[in-house]
Amino acid sequence: MAQSKIALVTGGSRGLGKNMALAIAKKGLDVIITYNSQKAEADIVVSEIEALGQKAAALQLNVGEAASFDTFYAEVKKTLTPTFGTDKFDYLVNNAGIGVHASFAETNEADFDALVNIQFKGPFFLTQKALPVLNDGGGIVNISSGLARFSSPGYAAYASMKGGMETLTKYQAKELGSRGINVNIVAPGAIETDFGGGMVRDNAQVNAFLASQTALGRVGLPDDIGGVVAFLCTDDARWITAQRIEVSGGMFI
Repeated sequence: MAQSKIALVTGGSRGLGKNMALAIAKKGLDVIITYNSQKAEADIVVSEIEALGQKAAALQLNVGEAASFDTFYAEVKKTLTPTFGTDKFDYLVNNAGIGVHASFAETNEADFDALVNIQFKGPFFLTQKALPVLNDGGGIVNISSGLARFSSPGYAAYASMKGGMETLTKYQAKELGSRGINVNIVAPGAIETDFGGGMVRDNAQVNAFLASQTALGRVGLPDDIGGVVAFLCTDDARWITAQRIEVSGGMFI
């Protein structure tokens, strides 16, 4: 039996990351997820992936601490051989993140630095340090936001980091193309999750306003995103690279 390809999904214990991990498993890939603090939640996701007939593992990672990445990849290598029977993985999905809602005028330096570390510096160096353990012919999926295209007050710092990730994606695609690695970025619109305190999910007024500004007439659900990321982790997407794919139902068009 051929070796299943393996995807590493950061922040895969809950929310969109969990949905991505399960959607990837449904495509027949094995999955490593990372969690920051919720080990019990991560273990449940591992069980769900295994129930789909794929191998899975969960590893602790704080993407905001770049100094920990060497140790993290040592753990990845230690996990790959016994659990997956190989020493490399194929796809890296840079999903883990936080949301900070503050106007430009009121954004403080601590929040700004946290966003830089988690949303930009983290994925930058986590991907760089993945290169020796990432198979040629694999892929990288970065995550942006509709907020990098349209402006919604309160997200100046967050959206700026996502804009940085969109530019980085093109450079990664150009520089890693010689290894057959494709690099794309998925930009969700407003989604009903616990992200940012669950505002889109729990605030009926916000939800209704955003639905009214969306061509398809509703806000997004995690299931709207996971399948797109999973598609990018398959051979069907092998000729797609350096692309920003917005998955927003046509928000603010």
